Amino acid sequence: MKIKVFALAWWSITQEKIQTDGPTTSGTFCCGSQRPARRFNSKKQEANPQNVDLPPLLPKQQKKPYPIPLKKIQQNARADKKLAQMGIEKPLEPPKNGLLVPDLIPVAYDVLDAWKILIRGIAQLLHVVPVHACSECSEIHVAQSSHDIQNCHGPTSPQRKGFHSWVKGSINDVLLPIESYHMYDPFGKRIKHETRFMYDRIPALVELCIQAGVDLPEYPSWRRTVPVRMIGRKVIDRGGFVDEPAKQCIPVVSNSSLVDLDTHRVSERFPTPTELEVPRIAQETIRAYEEVKWGVAKLMRKYTVKACGYCSEVHVGPWGHNAKLCGEFKHQWRDGKHGWQDATVDEVFPPNYVWHVRDPKGPPLRSALKRFYGKAPAVIEMCIQAGAQVPDKYKPMMRLDIVVPESDEAFFVA
Repeated sequence: MKIKVFALAWWSITQEKIQTDGPTTSGTFCCGSQRPARRFNSKKQEANPQNVDLPPLLPKQQKKPYPIPLKKIQQNARADKKLAQMGIEKPLEPPKNGLLVPDLIPVAYDVLDAWKILIRGIAQLLHVVPVHACSECSEIHVAQSSHDIQNCHGPTSPQRKGFHSWVKGSINDVLLPIESYHMYDPFGKRIKHETRFMYDRIPALVELCIQAGVDLPEYPSWRRTVPVRMIGRKVIDRGGFVDEPAKQCIPVVSNSSLVDLDTHRVSERFPTPTELEVPRIAQETIRAYEEVKWGVAKLMRKYTVKACGYCSEVHVGPWGHNAKLCGEFKHQWRDGKHGWQDATVDEVFPPNYVWHVRDPKGPPLRSALKRFYGKAPAVIEMCIQAGAQVPDKYKPMMRLDIVVPESDEAFFVA
């Protein structure tokens, strides 16, 4: 105890002397009970890693993990149940009560405009950058020649020893078509299996923008003025039921707004760009891709989007539909119904990762060196090969700092 008091007294005297007389030497005083400060910035190294592995592929023989922790879901459910037992109305804020969020309406319009630019840019780049797609699985490759990596899991892959069966790719191979049912009233009657053909199927991204405030004459939506009221899980006031307007057979013409939102025969609507226009189109496409991804993530923080925990089905609304269309793991136990849970951004706007090719005109990629190859979203890979700059956030997953060895040297790499 006396030693500690003496040490503290000596430390205080030393500090007073330094403050009054100034330091006599250029050294640094440190206490023996404290650890020396680190010379490097750990946060900066964590923000810019050298190489990043992609998220692992989830097995199809089990359910997807919940994006929200299960304990938090159960805690919120118990709180709602307790309020319902007490007869207290559940507090709902826009858009959970059916009303629009005014601040997110411009974001929805920006996302839809960026979606149009993204479709147009990819359609033009497909005339310049070759895309190969496997006819047996979902693998695609962006390069002059297809790769020789044996990772095909199609039905006839054992006969081909894992090699892919390559065909010419399209825009639906680059932008995976994730569709959802369009509902005039998301808080109205749920879609049943018998009534599923009464609703249109449109891209889930477009349906999210419509429910967030975008007005499209072809796909009307009811804008509530009276909020929805709930006690627990029971809706006590929907603000009235409104019948959906009759569908009109509107001919799809070239100047219609629906044509720019659809990828059907998009390569025929946009001509081949000139050699000078390709880098500019590629840079605009990357910018539109990032804006769409950012806007979808911002809208999904407020608006509810459900995804099946077993398949790729997505539904935009407070609760999922009742169509029995799921055929994945143990669908017999669920009678074909989807296992709805909160969706993630990658489920609504999937990135579709492909192998990064450093030399598009070089030799094809090989299975023996696949651990040295990086990956990137298909849209980013197309734009980079077309002359766009590599965004900093995708450099670690592309493994640009790794030197790819020769085939005979790969065995000696640790």
